Amino acid sequence: MQLLTTADTTDLSYWLNWRFLLCALWVLTPTVIAVIILWKYERSVNVIPESDRREDCQKRSWILYFDKAWKPCVKIINPIYLAVFRVFSLALLTLVIVSDFIVHGGDIFYYYTQWTFALTAIYFWIGSGLSIYGCYLYNKTNSDVSKMQMDVEQGLLESLTSTDYMNGVKLANNVGYKRMLLVPEIAGRCGYLFQILFQMAAGAVMLTDSVYWFVIFPFLTLKNYDFNSFTVVTHSLNAILLLGDAALNSLWFPWFRMCYFVIWTGVYVIFQWIVHACESIWWPYPFLDLSLKYAPVWYLLVAVLHIPCYGIFALLVRLKHYVLWRWFPQS
Repeated sequence: MQLLTTADTTDLSYWLNWRFLLCALWVLTPTVIAVIILWKYERSVNVIPESDRREDCQKRSWILYFDKAWKPCVKIINPIYLAVFRVFSLALLTLVIVSDFIVHGGDIFYYYTQWTFALTAIYFWIGSGLSIYGCYLYNKTNSDVSKMQMDVEQGLLESLTSTDYMNGVKLANNVGYKRMLLVPEIAGRCGYLFQILFQMAAGAVMLTDSVYWFVIFPFLTLKNYDFNSFTVVTHSLNAILLLGDAALNSLWFPWFRMCYFVIWTGVYVIFQWIVHACESIWWPYPFLDLSLKYAPVWYLLVAVLHIPCYGIFALLVRLKHYVLWRWFPQS
């Protein structure tokens, strides 16, 4: 979808005007605010509050336990199904990206769509690794439980009052059951990175597909644009796979992590500005062209769209957890 350059973007007059000033305001202000919010909330996300105040309860809900990264949202679903889905999704996304690159070349990465598509692929890449490791832990834990049951039947565990007991049953020193019975482990950096990628990709995918199908598609239809299969796939497949993963996984949606989504878009726009300031080339999206009279309106509209795009996905996740709480309270 290459568009002709409408003006010389390397000319100072292209940038030194009121349109660019307003557009920069719409991009930089949310980005700076997002950085400040993340600096405030991410610092204490791993700290478990001891009080029951409303604010502390909310912070406690932001804590990510490691098993939430690979366990399905319903206990009756074996983690291997989520692992298979993630591996399949990764293979499918990789196939599309590689095929698109071979057919259209490196120019595809000028588009926000391809940035988002690659981001989704990275999410499934990390998710596949976590799920495979989680399946290993799941099978090992089940094996340990079976062994414990056999030990109980054989009388190898004796009841006594000791510091190392669970419900009055001493844990044998030569059996590594303590780890299995402790409080779930809080996720490390990889786990939190995975959750952040999930929320970034969710917002970006919703923004990409909604802008394309509701804004760009009607415009290109009027221009008799020749659509191809890659255009349709890259603006639908990642959303379908991400929604499928969201339906299966146990991840939550802390509201402040929308800031990563805002920063992601801001980085893309600034990247486009730098590229066009150095070389006068076509704009990947017509509404990014700063020579347009209503460019500030377009920039503001896309900025505002971040809220419903992220909000809709977050609402779907909350709705899923509410339904699970009503139908599967033990999960």
